[in-house]
Amino acid sequence: MNQINWIGITLLFLFSCGNESLPILGNREVKVTPNGASETIDTVYQTIPDFEFQDQYGNAFTSKNTANKIYVADFFFVNCPSICPRMKRNLLKVNEAYGAAPNFLILSHTIDPEHDSVPVLFDYAEKLGVNKGNWYFLRANRAYTYELAEHAYYASAIADSTEPGGFVHSGGLILVDKLKRVRGIYDGTQTEDTQKLIDDIQILMHESD
Repeated sequence: MNQINWIGITLLFLFSCGNESLPILGNREVKVTPNGASETIDTVYQTIPDFEFQDQYGNAFTSKNTANKIYVADFFFVNCPSICPRMKRNLLKVNEAYGAAPNFLILSHTIDPEHDSVPVLFDYAEKLGVNKGNWYFLRANRAYTYELAEHAYYASAIADSTEPGGFVHSGGLILVDKLKRVRGIYDGTQTEDTQKLIDDIQILMHESD
């Protein structure tokens, strides 16, 4: 993520601190609609665009599967030797807290689809003990995934043969609301940030209600 995006997100977060609701991250624009002698002014927030992936069961998983659901997104790869194991341990805590909730999902996107085939993702989820739940491991074309990561989720993912495992990616856990708006980004390697995420999911669920 470039410095400008991070500054914008930080300012939005600081502006929203002290409120009971969570900030809405990303770009926004004001929409003015003529209404007779007056006009209606609305704020239009950036949202996650429509997407299509393949999940660990070999099924298509699209943005329609997230309708009316809160979800946490992250980016990883199965052979990651650095931050991914810590991220998944912390995501297991999130899954333990909300995995049974009917309006909640976790979406883990692989950044190495050439290796992380459907069977590989299935076995990975099986070892974590999260198959048959609300946690989906998704794969698509690498360029498509990287584009979505950067421009929709404010995450970074690039191939780099000089790095352990051959890839560099951010460790963010991204919280998305039922209206497909990003409401928080948390360091998935940190226990404190993970607990903040768990607490904020509860806030978001009350807000949705």
